[in-house]
Parts: sequence; structure tokens; C-alpha cells
Amino acid sequence: MHLPSSAMSSAPKPSASSRHKALYIQVIVAVVAGILVGYFFPNLGAALRPLGDGFVKLIKMVIAPVIFLTVCTGIAGMADLKQTGRVAGKAMAYFLFFSTLALIVGMVVANVAQPGYGLHINPKSLDAGSVASFVSQAQHGHGFTEFLMRIIPATTAGAFTSGEILQVLLVAILFGISLAQMGRTGESILSFFKSLTELVFGVVRLVMYAAPIGAFGAMAFTVGRFGVSSIGNLLELVLAFYLTAFLFVCGILGLVARCMGFSIFRLIRYLKEELLIVLGTSSSESALPGLIAKLEQAGCPQGIVGLVVPMGYSFNLDGTNIYMTLAALFIAQATDVHLSLSEQTALLLVAMVSSKGAAGVTGAGFITLAATLSVVPSVPVAGMALILGIDRFMSECRSLTNLVGNAVAALVISRWENALDTNKLHAALTHSPDKT
Repeated sequence: MHLPSSAMSSAPKPSASSRHKALYIQVIVAVVAGILVGYFFPNLGAALRPLGDGFVKLIKMVIAPVIFLTVCTGIAGMADLKQTGRVAGKAMAYFLFFSTLALIVGMVVANVAQPGYGLHINPKSLDAGSVASFVSQAQHGHGFTEFLMRIIPATTAGAFTSGEILQVLLVAILFGISLAQMGRTGESILSFFKSLTELVFGVVRLVMYAAPIGAFGAMAFTVGRFGVSSIGNLLELVLAFYLTAFLFVCGILGLVARCMGFSIFRLIRYLKEELLIVLGTSSSESALPGLIAKLEQAGCPQGIVGLVVPMGYSFNLDGTNIYMTLAALFIAQATDVHLSLSEQTALLLVAMVSSKGAAGVTGAGFITLAATLSVVPSVPVAGMALILGIDRFMSECRSLTNLVGNAVAALVISRWENALDTNKLHAALTHSPDKT
């Protein structure tokens, strides 16, 4: 980033599009630089973790007000409150179908490719202690009852400090409905909230200037700490997962996008900056504020985006679901556990429930996998030690797939509601952000 000197004070200020392009290029350079530093100077790379963690914390700092203000003003601005319930119902139906489809796709690929076949690993020889902490987190935080209770905050203010997206969403929905029912007396509050929304997104734009630093630190840490060589003996699983995720996005979601009148490839191009940030930080939450803003610019109503995207971050994790069934069957194959069709179906049903509580942050997929295996005795939980070293490399792909899946969901549901501004969508997807 370059600060204008006094000699250039009379020069025209750079446009928003030029700043966007500069940031996009900086993130690419930062990701490449982080990989090189982590590879050639692993100790230094591992020590740079605070840069990535710090950026993710900055983004998470503004997620709660972004969701609250977006959802609250969106619902309050809806002409018919019945639309809120209708949108939420359609979103849940969509999430249930496609998240289950993702689980099935992962299971089919695992049975066809059989990435763990022939390893013949004795579960007793594995270091179960290395995954004990993940299993403990899964058993204490991923039960369905616990998940439902976790949606309700202890206090209203507590929803904004807990880090739980669904708690903020619940409070925002209740406030939005109450504000809508106030009628004209609530117009001043609504106007104030809309001004606050502009303020918060201004903060988001400021925080995003640190994205290259965060991406650099996160990539340097990943490569420096785990090493590229750590994926060598498990390369088949990594490739199978990346290929499956690619086919799911470009094939299944691409078909959905085409039926809805837009191109999945143009959508990916439109979201390239957010995807690069996710790639660098391994966290889809780091791109949440930017995703919400981009979808609104692409013609999605604020109320629908505000409901669908935050809900999707807990209920529509396509990448995490593909990973769960693929990794579970890999462990079974590697440890010579032969699962019957009924046992695989049971695994699928358990994963359908446990996956709904996963958040789009680093490590959540691994914890959710532990939650699934801990209640399916056929597959040894200790087998997770096999993929512990490569989980970080698959985390990026999980998060990227999750983000694209939720972007498609918001567009589809907006179209179902006949509320999608197709002119804005065409303009956004036809011209890249750095040209508009």
C-alpha cells in the first residue's frame, strides 16, 4: 500500500475499483510469498502464525455487527414479515438437500477411488493421543441437543461476544421483526441502523487492507509447520478430495447455477478476492463480510442475503460434508475395516446431524469428523491420526467449497423469491470487480 505524498495531493484519488484490483494482486503475491517462506525457512514460517491468526480475529471482530445490522434492517425493510419465514424455510430445505448430496458424493467417490485401500494399518499402532483433544471437543460440543441450546445466548449482549453466528442471527431476527412491527415509529431507528451498517462496512474495508499480511502469515505457517512433504504418503486422499470438491462445485452447483440463469465460473471470478482470502487463511469466516456485500451488489436483497448466508455457515457446508464421508471411509479402508451398505448408511445419517453444527472455521471439519466417528463404532477414531498431518491442507478446499456453496444458495433463493435483480447480477458477473 502506498500513501500519497504532499506533492501528489492534487492528483485524483484512486477509485474503489483500482484499490480492489491492488488488494487482489497483493493477496496473490502474499500467498505465493508465504508458501516460499514456509518452504525455504520453515522455522520462520511457523513463527509467523500470529499474522494469520490476527487477521482472522480482526474479521471475526466485525462479523457480529455485520450480521446483526444486515439481518435486522433487511427484515425490517420487508413489506411482508411472512416473507422472512418463507425465506428461512426455503433456505433450510435447500441446505438439507445439498448438504446431504455432498455427503453422498463424498461417500460415492470414496467407494470408487478407494484412496485408503492397501495401506493395512493396525489401529493399535496409531497415536490416539494426537486426536484425543479433538474427540473431547466433539463429544462435549457437538451433540444435537447441545447444538440447539447453543443457539440461544445467555444474554443479548452475550450473542455478540460468544463467536456463535447463529446466536447473533437469532437476536437479529427477533429485533428485525420487532422493528418491523413498530411501523412508522420505528423508521428513525431503522434509519440509524442503516447508517450504522455503512459505518461497519467502512470498518470492514479498512480491515481488509490487512488481508495480504494475514494471508502471508497463514500460508507461511501452514507450509513451515506441516511441510509440503507431509502430504506425500496421503497424496491420493488429498487429490481425491480436491477433485471431488471441484466436480461438486463445477458440476452440481454449476448445473444449479445454469438453471438459475448465471454461470458458476463467472460467479467464482466475481468472488475471486474473497476466495483468495479464504485460501490464505483457511477460514471461510474471514470472507463473510465481503461475501455479503458482494451478493448485495450482485442483486440479492439485503434481507435474503442476511438470512441465507449466516444460516448457511452452519447448515450448508458442502466442502465439510464431502470431506467427512470421504475421510471416514478412507480411515476405514486404511485400517482394513469393511463397512457394509447398512453401516455406510448409518454413517451418513450420523454425519447429516453432526455436520449441521460445524462452523466455517479452521479445524471445525476435523472436530465434526471426530463427532461422527465417536458414535459410529465400526470405524476406529484413532484412525484420525492418519489424516491429522494433512488436515490443514484440506481445510482450504473445505472452506473454498463452503463459500461458493453459500453464494449459490443466496442467489438461488433470491431467484425463488422473484427478488433477484437480474440486471445487477448480469452486470456484476459479466464485468470483473476491477472493471466495474
